[in-house]
Amino acid sequence: MWGLGVTAVLLTMEFLEVAMNTVNKAAMSKGMSQFVLVVYSNILGVLLLLSSSFIFYRKRIAPPITWSIMGRIFVLSLLCCTGQVFTYIGLGYSSPTLASAMTDLTPAFTFILGVVSRMERLDLRSKSSQAKFVGTMVLIAGGLVVTLYKGLPIAGSPTSTDKLQNLLLLLGPSNWAIGGFILAAHSFVLALIFVVQTWIIRDYPSEILITLISSSFVTILSAIVSLIVEEDLNAWRIRPNIELAATGFSAVFAVSLRSIVHTWACHKKGPVYTSMFKPIGMVLAVFIGVSFLGDTLYLGSVMGAVIIALGFYAVVWGKSQEARTVEDEEKRCFESSSPRVPLLQNICTNL
Repeated sequence: MWGLGVTAVLLTMEFLEVAMNTVNKAAMSKGMSQFVLVVYSNILGVLLLLSSSFIFYRKRIAPPITWSIMGRIFVLSLLCCTGQVFTYIGLGYSSPTLASAMTDLTPAFTFILGVVSRMERLDLRSKSSQAKFVGTMVLIAGGLVVTLYKGLPIAGSPTSTDKLQNLLLLLGPSNWAIGGFILAAHSFVLALIFVVQTWIIRDYPSEILITLISSSFVTILSAIVSLIVEEDLNAWRIRPNIELAATGFSAVFAVSLRSIVHTWACHKKGPVYTSMFKPIGMVLAVFIGVSFLGDTLYLGSVMGAVIIALGFYAVVWGKSQEARTVEDEEKRCFESSSPRVPLLQNICTNL
């Protein structure tokens, strides 16, 4: 069974991310500063990660950290800080739906970066690489269909939310475009984050400590940026309403749980496998809107969901075939090795 546990966890992460975007948008609509949200959520997240690391390593020995690893984690922190700021600024200009939609670009960016950094094997002569390449493109196409094509309504009726979003598109297209551009930049930064996480975790196998150190750096960096940008002192006051809920949700999920899970998934399956779940977030956003908010289900959403499912299956199949090929090669090397053929043994050992 290929990565069933990793798949289930990453699907859960996408569901929670859609919920987080909705809560954060509601908080910022009430006047909460996105910069303050980043700082407070990281502070609370560091406290949660610190207590978790004490519990986890109470009877374990933490792996020694080197200056090289620390430098990589600092690079990861810069990317995470930039990504969080881009997310909340883009969300402020647009909507949770567009935020979920623009992450459809992440698999393409990650695939390119993975091939360039040689973290992802690409040999278009093999069926597994062809399936991964085509599947990634199909995933992106499906996400774009959900985003750009509505089609005929299938279930439900236009709600006040639908009418309000259409009105916003007419009144503020420039803001919508700005938000989309910033969210697209976040997708590229997110792809870089997946690649850097994989680069770190292969040499330092401790997801909790990586996330703790990175979040500590992010807290310092975001505090410096926020103190410069946010001049209104009243913005730093958190009211006990949706603003507090958004801060707590972001701290528990975005800063702590999601970072640990993505680092773990990159370690297990690589950056491309981790990133390809992003288009599924768009389908989940539509499902939540139809099921719980009374939004209208359109033909484009159904078509996009089917396309995404086909692309998702193609990538999973390609990755499974690739892993099976590697296992077969290792098995052949092991079976062929014997004292009578030491040269072959050495060759297999160096593969």
